[in-house]
Amino acid sequence: MLIFNGSIFMPSVLTLTGIPGLESVQCWIGIPFSVMYLSAVIGNSLILVIIKYEKSLHKPMYIFLAMLGATDIVLSTCILPKMLGIFWFNLPEISFEACLLQMWFIHSFQAVESGVLLVMALDRYVAICDPLRHATIFSQRLLTRIGVGVTLRAAVLVAPSILLIKCRLKLYRTTIISHSYCEHMAIVKLAIEDIRINKIYGLFVAFTILGFDIIFVTLSYVQIFITVFRLPQKEARFKAFNTCIAHICVFLQFYLLAFFSFFTHRFGSHIPPYVHILLSNIYLLAPPFLNPIVYGVKTKQIRDHVLKMFFSKKTP
Repeated sequence: MLIFNGSIFMPSVLTLTGIPGLESVQCWIGIPFSVMYLSAVIGNSLILVIIKYEKSLHKPMYIFLAMLGATDIVLSTCILPKMLGIFWFNLPEISFEACLLQMWFIHSFQAVESGVLLVMALDRYVAICDPLRHATIFSQRLLTRIGVGVTLRAAVLVAPSILLIKCRLKLYRTTIISHSYCEHMAIVKLAIEDIRINKIYGLFVAFTILGFDIIFVTLSYVQIFITVFRLPQKEARFKAFNTCIAHICVFLQFYLLAFFSFFTHRFGSHIPPYVHILLSNIYLLAPPFLNPIVYGVKTKQIRDHVLKMFFSKKTP
């Protein structure tokens, strides 16, 4: 590591502080976070196993749910092991390349999750508004293309933010990141050089992905509600609406947390740093933890198979 006039040239190692201002209680904060992580991994893995081995669930709605579960497992695993290393074992150091890789994984899988929520909304839109064409539209080939497209969109759009850091930012005022994981703006703000391009591109990616997805998810559900309320029978309206409740809950908690975390981190200069960090951590850990609970409770097919798996009596 070379130092010129008090600035650091291309540091090889960075230091994550955890949650600034709450260092004395980080070991206790790690307990609920670890419980959330274990619950997320177990719950989402259970959903994946049920969908894989139950042929009656090999339908677009449940395949998208499996994609969401796999994304949640990867996303939470990108952040929590290192975070617990900081909280419990005083292991704050991370190599510069590993930090960039963690940043790419986190932001890429955030984008993948947003994309999966979008296609789940479109699936419900077609299923309710044009049910006769649903099986034709959501063919196996289309499902494969959707999975590849959502993943590539995230990877391709997030990758330039890493290149902009690696190629443009050479001098850093410090190697200490006031965060519990490697977040884009937390790394960029360490640099001495002009970071406007990095900020602009970060905003572009956020609004291109989250902005685009939330607009089309909202439009899908507006059209769904219009169609549902036009149904003549009350029972039919309730049945159609009930198939969307779980997705609406997941959609609201993901995007509300996303936007609250995003705007407080960039524009909430008067908010204490530990609030920013806690919100960011909750934003990454809460959806993987809550999604299997929401779908397990509100989706009858998943709930029935879970109960069958654990409580069915074996015949002699």
